[in-house]
Amino acid sequence: MANVDGSWDCVVKSPLGDQKMTLTVNSADTSFSGAVSGAMGGMDVTGEVDGDTLSWKQAMTVPMPMTLECKATVDGDTMTGTVGAGAFGSFPLSGTRTA
Repeated sequence: MANVDGSWDCVVKSPLGDQKMTLTVNSADTSFSGAVSGAMGGMDVTGEVDGDTLSWKQAMTVPMPMTLECKATVDGDTMTGTVGAGAFGSFPLSGTRTA
């Protein structure tokens, strides 16, 4: 299993512009817990770990209520993936591990 734990500075390329967030990950076997925080608020998250891939859902309320489906693959100190926003499509996510 890859080392997915830590704090990650992430950017989602959305139609509303770059959405910056910090993701913290604490894995245990095939799951993880953590938190997401950014300009639109923060929340606790839980998800799954499959090798070097994280997947989780997060409910957002701003600018409108929806559930985002996130999936990211860790390679060393970088993360790449997608954020699915239902009918609005899927947007690229990238991140770097913070010191």
